[in-house]
Amino acid sequence: MYYWNPANLAVLACPGAENFACQVTAHLKTHYRHISEKFAADMSKRYAQPVEEIARQINFITEIVSPGSSHYAENLKSHTPKFKVPARFSMFANGEFKCEILSSIRGKDLFIFQDVENHCTVKMNDGSESRIFSVNDHLMALYVTIDAAVQAAPESITVVIPVYPYSRQHKRKGREGLTASRVGLMLEMLGANRIITLDIHSQEIINGFHNIKFENLHASYQIIKALFNLLQSPAELENFVIVSPDTGAVDRNKFYATALKRPLALLYKERDYSRISRNADESNISTMKLLGDVHGKNVFMADDMLGTGGTLLKAMKFLKEEGAGKVIAAISLPLFSGEAIKFFDEAYAKGFFYRIIGTNAVTHDELLKREWYVSVNVSKLFAQIITRLHQKLSLSSLLDNREVIIKSVAAKGQAGGSPGLFV
Repeated sequence: MYYWNPANLAVLACPGAENFACQVTAHLKTHYRHISEKFAADMSKRYAQPVEEIARQINFITEIVSPGSSHYAENLKSHTPKFKVPARFSMFANGEFKCEILSSIRGKDLFIFQDVENHCTVKMNDGSESRIFSVNDHLMALYVTIDAAVQAAPESITVVIPVYPYSRQHKRKGREGLTASRVGLMLEMLGANRIITLDIHSQEIINGFHNIKFENLHASYQIIKALFNLLQSPAELENFVIVSPDTGAVDRNKFYATALKRPLALLYKERDYSRISRNADESNISTMKLLGDVHGKNVFMADDMLGTGGTLLKAMKFLKEEGAGKVIAAISLPLFSGEAIKFFDEAYAKGFFYRIIGTNAVTHDELLKREWYVSVNVSKLFAQIITRLHQKLSLSSLLDNREVIIKSVAAKGQAGGSPGLFV
């Protein structure tokens, strides 16, 4: 059995991603402890040595390679690694950022976390100052963090950025930029070797990169698991229609229709791009039509991103007018910009939808208090990707998870619908 020594794996969290990075780190610690104890048990059988002695030697070697890299506790069979790298983030009066890394990362595989859509209060200057950052603030904080890391000479730098910034600026229709690709080029120029993100808005974005590696994760498994937990029984799924909210989301919803073995419908929308969607009441949708039938059916539809929410709310209202029953939406990146939460509260009170499933890839406080919102945790998925990258293992089964989803759905149907059977 191969033993993974995590002494050269490091996690550095920018101010906006502290919460998400801590969740991922907790999964990394659990995984390390599991493989460490399994390795010790295997070596104990092979060499007829007590498990405790093998574990002690593993801990000893880890301390030799990287002193102080573990939390020591006598009652544990294995030391718990310290993956988190301490850092100090400062913000000056003129708005400039500074990052100071407080321990050595030389020669380590460094994973830098940032949540550019975290609009909750962020603490800076050793906790003495609190601010709410814009996307641009978070992005600049990420830039200075990468720069500080490059000076500290890690083996590699991977940027973990669940919401890829400027992803909606991925195609040019006039005198406008291709800013989505330019963000990746700037990260590459600063010294990042890889980007890990969740459900990027368009695969076209990566065509503008040069040498940086790109891993696009999907939360489909976690979303389907949450959907099944909302059903009274698997038989209820027979009354569902999968609806793509627009032509850009067809492939995503076709994936769910195939996995769940349900019919696929499409909402066709025309937009007036001379107008900017400012909120749920002021969207730029001019025409909406349905290709398919939802009368008397429950609806499940999935999209990658929810901004102001106007598009989704109009779609939900339109589907209810077409005779739909329960309407459930799944959003990988629930931004809920501006007053979106208020508009969804009003729509829920009017019965336009039943639930919205979102991920914790975006940090929220108020949203988690809503009855209509279901949050699924994708931190374990990110931890699995980081583990495999560090161990130089294949990512294929995690990047394309359709087989495991189809098997899980089939198993759920055969099991008769007990809530906890989707694993």
